[in-house]
Parts: sequence; C-alpha cells; structure tokens
Amino acid sequence: MPEPSPTPARRGRLLRFGAALAVLFALAGYLAVQYLTGGAGVPRCRVVSGKGGDASYEFTPEQAVNAATISAVGTSRGLPERAVAIALATSLQESGLRNIRHGDRDSLGLFQQRPSQGWGTTKQIMDPTYAAGVFYEHLAKVPDYTRLPLTVAAQRVQRSGYPQAYAKHEPDATLLAAALTGRAAATLTCEGRPGATPVGGPDSVRAALVRDFGHEVLQEAGADVSAQDDSAAPDGTPSSASRPPSGSATATAVASSPAAAVSARTVTVPVREGAASGTGVRGWELAHWAVANSSALHIERVSYAGREWTAGRREGEWARSGTQGAPAAKESATEVRIVTAR
Repeated sequence: MPEPSPTPARRGRLLRFGAALAVLFALAGYLAVQYLTGGAGVPRCRVVSGKGGDASYEFTPEQAVNAATISAVGTSRGLPERAVAIALATSLQESGLRNIRHGDRDSLGLFQQRPSQGWGTTKQIMDPTYAAGVFYEHLAKVPDYTRLPLTVAAQRVQRSGYPQAYAKHEPDATLLAAALTGRAAATLTCEGRPGATPVGGPDSVRAALVRDFGHEVLQEAGADVSAQDDSAAPDGTPSSASRPPSGSATATAVASSPAAAVSARTVTVPVREGAASGTGVRGWELAHWAVANSSALHIERVSYAGREWTAGRREGEWARSGTQGAPAAKESATEVRIVTAR
C-alpha cells in the first residue's frame, strides 16, 4: 500500500524546519565570509595596479603580513617577481593567505604542507618564513618555472588534486607581487590602527625585518642602523647617535620633546645602493612591507622617497611628505623610515 500523504500539520512542521535550516545555512555562510574577509571594523589593506586602471585587490591585515613575508623570503633568496607571484597564488588557493592549523589530512599552514610528506615538522610548517622558504626550494627545482603557466608551476610543487585551481588567483597574486617586490611604487596601502596600544615598538619592527629579510636588511648601506645620523630627517627628529646618555639631565629634557619622542620610536632602514635602488625598487619593497605589517606591529607612519603613509588615512595614503620638494625626496630615497605608535 502507498504511504499516506503528510497531514497539513506535519507539512507545516516540515516547512518551518526547512525555513529554519535555510536561515541557519545563510547565517553560517555570512559568518564564514566575515571570518575570511576580516569582518566589519577590521582595518583593510588594498593593492592597485602601478599601470593605472581599475585592477585592485582588497585583503585583511593578517593576509597582508603573510603576503609580505612570502615576498620578502623570495626576494631575499634572489628569486624573481614571477616566483613571488607563483607563491602568493599558491597560498591564496591553499589557505587564503592565512596560517591555518588544519586542512586535508595533515595539511597545515600557508601552503597546506604535510609533515607526513617530508615538508618539515608541524612547528616548522607553521612558521611562515620556513613555509615560504621550503616552497621556494621546491619551486626552484622546477625546470623553466618562470616560463610555465602559473598554475602549472604551482602544481609541480604542490601536487594538488585540483591542478587548475591556482589560475584564478593569478591576477590578484600578480598585483601583490608587483607591490611587495617594490616594482610598483606606492601601490599598497592599509588603514592601520591609529592610536592602538603598541606592543614591542621599534624592537619588534627590527626583529620582524630580520625574520623576513635576514640580518643584512638593517645594514645594507654598510652602516649599523642603530648608529644612523637622523639629524637631517624630513620630520626634524634628532640623531639617535647624538642623543645624550640615558639618565642624564640633558637626556631627560630631550626625551620630553616631541621630536625626541618620535626619534625614539623610529626605525631607519638603509636602502642599498645599486641597480635596484636606482629605480627605488628596494626602497618600495621595504616601505610596502612596513605598511603591510602596520596593524601587527602598530606602525604609525612610513616614509620613503618623498612619500608618506599614515595609519588611519583612507584616501591618498601615500601623500607627498615635507615641503622641501625634490632635494628632500632625493635624500629620503636612501632610507625607509618607520615610526611606531609609541
């Protein structure tokens, strides 16, 4: 015998259950989007094309920090911009540029690398600097990887079950790579966290620079950054080398001045001389790295080549700095200045 049709009351319960389930799925989808995009109220980052046009990519401060690390590790190994773009597209696909502790089977981290497949220990893979480095080691072994389609090069490293998945991220990864390697000047901005309580200050900035670029980054111009002469700074801050000994009466007076307070929280990163710095590539790489890390390291201001980024500025983020015109711009092109919140 055929089963009896549901009664009106039962059909009503089923409809209400179905409606409740649909609402639940919609809420789950909304929360997932908010998690992936950083949610409302979270400072945003944006990269645009250096060639003009409408191409742009928006991402979260967390993604910005990871992208900056991936790029810095690549350029520090002498790898080309194309390698950085491949690595960024791979991480966008595998983890959304997030250092996650879960994945398919034992996959982990930015690139979903697996300890069981020889990529390293769990602790190593969860270190973004290590994860990026081991990705580049494998990529460098792919013959002519710079001439291969991006998705092919990425797949030869990852051996994914979805070999075409990387291609859709190429436009965003290309924009990011151009900015983070410094080729596209003043194209990466973040809102930052103006007024946030700082953690670590200048020492944290120096540690992060060394983590991503290596110890040479603070001494590229042949001078110890801690002994830089800051007296000619566009913002008028005194030289860190010329400050009086801590605890002296003079030191107390100087420390109470606004200029001394800014100097105490300024990290000056020299830009090495050579072909790269001739076009500002290295300087913009370091400046964009600092902006990408602005929320994590509580960076308030970044200056380079007569341009300045300030936390909290939504439009015109890379404004012209100072009032001295070309001479000031030429002077500041030899160094990147990073000012922490306090």
